[in-house]
Amino acid sequence: MELAPATESGSSRGRLGRPLGALAALGATWVATRTLLVLLMTGVLKAPGGDITADVWMIYHAWYGVLQTGTFPFDDVTWQYPPGAALVILLPGLLPWSYLVSFWVICGIADAAATALLIRTGLRRGRALTGAWMWVVAVPLLGPMIYNRFDILVTALALAGLLALIRRPAVGGLLLGLGGIVKIWPLLGLIGTPSGRRTRRSWTLAAATAVSVGFLLAAGMNGAFDFLTFQADRGIEVESVGALPLHFARIAGAWDGKVTMNYGSPEMLGPWVGVISKVMMAGTVIGFLWLLLWRFKARRRNAATMYDAALCALLIFVVTSRVISPQYLVWLIGVAAVCLTVRNSSQRPVALLILIACPLTLLEFPTLFTQVLASDPWAITVLSLRNLLLVAAAVLSCVRLWRSTRAAEPLPPTVVLPEPRALPPASSYPVRPGIAYEQDLLDGIGTPGTPAKR
Repeated sequence: MELAPATESGSSRGRLGRPLGALAALGATWVATRTLLVLLMTGVLKAPGGDITADVWMIYHAWYGVLQTGTFPFDDVTWQYPPGAALVILLPGLLPWSYLVSFWVICGIADAAATALLIRTGLRRGRALTGAWMWVVAVPLLGPMIYNRFDILVTALALAGLLALIRRPAVGGLLLGLGGIVKIWPLLGLIGTPSGRRTRRSWTLAAATAVSVGFLLAAGMNGAFDFLTFQADRGIEVESVGALPLHFARIAGAWDGKVTMNYGSPEMLGPWVGVISKVMMAGTVIGFLWLLLWRFKARRRNAATMYDAALCALLIFVVTSRVISPQYLVWLIGVAAVCLTVRNSSQRPVALLILIACPLTLLEFPTLFTQVLASDPWAITVLSLRNLLLVAAAVLSCVRLWRSTRAAEPLPPTVVLPEPRALPPASSYPVRPGIAYEQDLLDGIGTPGTPAKR
């Protein structure tokens, strides 16, 4: 019997040719799409929707100037982030170019690093390059906006943490904790880790990293946690799921509220907003209570389970949020790409829904954003389709995660196993440890003190 390499099986030509061909195609697609993004960002090609770089050269750069003085912009209600975000805002200042160009360079490096990590993981035995393709194709579908928000940096950090969780739980926990002190949501990646020593290690490192970095920043700078007050006072952002009833009521002439900039984003203010905010918050609580129930009831796990649970938790978080900014889609792309690195992930249809939602997001922002603010019927139709896709993805993710972890059916009383086939000498083909090794690690989690099978 001949052992196949990590990505393909078959003849020697297939073993060598297909991965190399896939890598060449991935590389060419990445270069082509990112070149297009750069041309759109720099104005060589005209992008629809106007200038989307203002957040960097105007807002981020202004925050950079304040942070350099040793204080957070706590008197600026647009500052809506945990204290770790200050490190990201200060980072472009280390490079020799203008703040805007330096920010683009950092985003490009994060994008390339995420691609490389997904490719490296996909080349392991039992894994797939589908996750790398998801990232390479879906990110540019969000348009040049994606290099003008720092969410791609946080997503790359969370992606690296998730990929490290099985083999190096301490490193995975550290990276997710660092992402959490920048933008909270990467901590959701820990929801699916099975109980045991490795899980305790990852959770402990995540908490220790987030707390220690937050403490150091709070001790050295003023106003580190004032963002919590701003978050509590937010309304219903115009692109969120909760905004759809208000848009439809406005189109029908039954809502006399207004749309205005509030706490850094365009929000809907007026009748029913308070009720919808409470409903959305209740949805978040119910969703995470369901996740706790799932965690308690889960009886069967594989190498994809913790990734699938992370995507499910993130979808619940996004669709029940009072805000859905366009850059939130890159969070979903990143975690979905991690799920797709495992061939038996339950979230493949969910990833497809997220992929379809990306061009709709580009259409509603920035192309139709002015019409969205005015509740134009055509623009709201596009927004509704995008949001309904995300809601459907969240529901489908929950259903498939629950079914994939139900208890296995009992085996019949007598099982006849086939004769084992002889294996070639270990030196006949160099095979890197892959998904079987990772599954052994997971199997050992439930029995602390028992070494995992190698």
